[in-house]
Amino acid sequence: MSSEGEGVRLQKVLAQAGVASRRRCEELMLAGLVEVNGEVVTRMGTRVDPVHDLIRVEGRRLPPQSGHVHLVLNKPRGVVSTMADEQGRPDLAALVSGRPERLFHVGRLDTDTSGLLLLTNDGDLAHRLAHPSFEITKTYVALVDGSVPDGLGRRLRDGVELDDGAAVVDRFVVRDRAKGRSLVELDIHMGRNRIVRRLLDAVGHPVRELTRTGFGPLRLGGLSVGELRELSRDEVGSLFDSVQP
Repeated sequence: MSSEGEGVRLQKVLAQAGVASRRRCEELMLAGLVEVNGEVVTRMGTRVDPVHDLIRVEGRRLPPQSGHVHLVLNKPRGVVSTMADEQGRPDLAALVSGRPERLFHVGRLDTDTSGLLLLTNDGDLAHRLAHPSFEITKTYVALVDGSVPDGLGRRLRDGVELDDGAAVVDRFVVRDRAKGRSLVELDIHMGRNRIVRRLLDAVGHPVRELTRTGFGPLRLGGLSVGELRELSRDEVGSLFDSVQP
């Protein structure tokens, strides 16, 4: 929090962030529902640094004020996860051509994998989210060959040895079985090359179609293939919680 006379009044920061009207924000403060750097703040006129102070409203983190954008793309199959492909293959540039910002993609998806790809012009956040030390969980839905047995989930959670070391899933669910194929959903925090495809192939169920539906706290939801959407304030706050105290 800032010294007297410095910073911005807390209720103004909350209102500008779209939490509620300034009057309603004052009511939230008086009810003890607003925290700054871990301390409940009820005093009207309290000033904060909206860039560096960690503010929570009803437990949800308020993203720091910045000029950054945070977008989710439903990447189509066949598109390379790069902004400019030297080989002339379809890339991300055409899908974000209407955006004025210079965007980074957080991590990547294989060309033949569709689904959730996070884009932002916040280079520091992008680096943190992609760094293996934070172990961001990703959710995938895969159509695989064969009828997946009920016991496969335990085997995958115990770990399967691949040529570059053991691979482990955090969650595995069979969604459907029909006509010699199965639809499965899994959570995995490892980011090694083509890890989901290699893992399922190693247990005898090669992947035919693969879609990433979740990245950390984000979900693809009903976003159509090839479409973009901006993250909500709560989603951005959850992303910062994923990689910061």
